[in-house]
Amino acid sequence: MGNLNRQIKELIINALELEDIKPENIKDDQPIFGEGLGLDSIDALELGVALKKKFGVKFSSENADNKKHFASVNALAAYIAAETGGSPL
Repeated sequence: MGNLNRQIKELIINALELEDIKPENIKDDQPIFGEGLGLDSIDALELGVALKKKFGVKFSSENADNKKHFASVNALAAYIAAETGGSPL
């Protein structure tokens, strides 16, 4: 598991207080919302704020690509890497 993917998984767990889930329980290509982890739109807002604080990336409510960016840990990692020049904090 890549370091960025692990950081994202830990952030998801900590920011959303998912006490019964460990990073290794989240598959990199698993959907984050709906049938995947079962997160909802409120979780998306909280996760977006946490990602901004940790990685400095921004998500706009007007951006149609948000759904694609939040599709999985892999998708979030690709977005963060692209936005941070491949070197997240």
